[in-house]
Amino acid sequence: MTSKQSTPKNATSPTTPTPTNKKRTSMNSQATIDLTTYGERLTTEPYTIFAELREKAPVHLVRLPPYGEIWLIVGHNEVNAALNNPTLSKNGLRATRHLLPDTIGETMLTSDPPQHTRLRRLVSKEFSARRLTQLRPVIQQITDAHLDAIADHDNIDLINNYSLPLSLTVITELLGVPQLDRDTFHRWSQQIITPPPGRTRAEMIHNDLLDYLNRLIQQKREEASDDLFGALVRASDTTQDALSPSELRAMALLLLSAGHETTLNLIATGVLMLLRHPRQLKELRHDWSLLDATIEETLRRDAPLLFSTRRFTTDPYTVGTTVIPGGGTPILLALASANRDPTQFEKPDAFDIHRDTAGHLAFGHGIHHCLGAPLARIEGAIAIRSLLERFPDLSLAADHWDWQPTLTIRGLTTLPVSLRG
Repeated sequence: MTSKQSTPKNATSPTTPTPTNKKRTSMNSQATIDLTTYGERLTTEPYTIFAELREKAPVHLVRLPPYGEIWLIVGHNEVNAALNNPTLSKNGLRATRHLLPDTIGETMLTSDPPQHTRLRRLVSKEFSARRLTQLRPVIQQITDAHLDAIADHDNIDLINNYSLPLSLTVITELLGVPQLDRDTFHRWSQQIITPPPGRTRAEMIHNDLLDYLNRLIQQKREEASDDLFGALVRASDTTQDALSPSELRAMALLLLSAGHETTLNLIATGVLMLLRHPRQLKELRHDWSLLDATIEETLRRDAPLLFSTRRFTTDPYTVGTTVIPGGGTPILLALASANRDPTQFEKPDAFDIHRDTAGHLAFGHGIHHCLGAPLARIEGAIAIRSLLERFPDLSLAADHWDWQPTLTIRGLTTLPVSLRG
């Protein structure tokens, strides 16, 4: 395993703007790195930027939209340690004693034990191994239906015609979102990530989604259903240790938005990587026991989330020789950077389905490890295998791909493919 990475092919050249130093902290005399000076490279080539940062230090004080000034941890060991450190709070109100903006209610992503333990327990049974085993034939049936829908086409956009509607159907089926509302919901979830001109994320949540979720919750109260929303609503109405109205809305929003964006990008990116590496694709077609390893390597190399959600210091927090101030200082953990740290993975930029991916952090680690990770893995594996079996001559129909211009989600905007070769 190598310990040092060579300069990436697309790394900063003398003609590329370099980060500017703006400000020094009182505790470390570390200059603020203004990442906005990288321009579009911040979303199109984040890995080369991460590599430059890792070469200098495992943690940096950066200026990064939309977070403003924030501490960014980029080294694998340091990110892993922070994910498991109980002194770093997910609850901004607890850490800072100030209510943070854009809050709709407490979720598993914004709470610490014992509140986090309580919230996670209420939904974890729906993601148990037994429940997921029962879901496999349902996911396969949904997948086959979407493959039937594209079977008569020669060329499609794999995202809009396959991975997006497939992942959206699975999560909305699991949660119990009515069929007629699914396209509208997806549009809202995308606009929350990248708001349309003239609107803010807070406006999108409070004016559109919360109103819809209130109506959906009321609908679940009026009709008996076996879906996850129905179960959560019934529990909230009949038990003491249940979700409050605001917690119920927040949980619904979290499960809906997180439940399909990650999976649709896993499917699309996995297919792209395989089509760009035909030798490994041939090996996979010959031996489907490599499928799980293919999913893990896709997650490691191109994690669907570049960063975890913010954490806040409750005490001074040391990373290497740097002491991050306590008292609610925000910290961002670069999961995607950790997954390409050459001290953890040899030749980390390469796609290799035979690689040992143990230790990758695509879904986080510790008590906040993504609850839906097993579902995403199952869905991704079924979707990719079924597509490759149905269309043995599948090939790329473009030689350039654009990534979403956001720092929240790592995913392609489109993926044109030919189903007939």
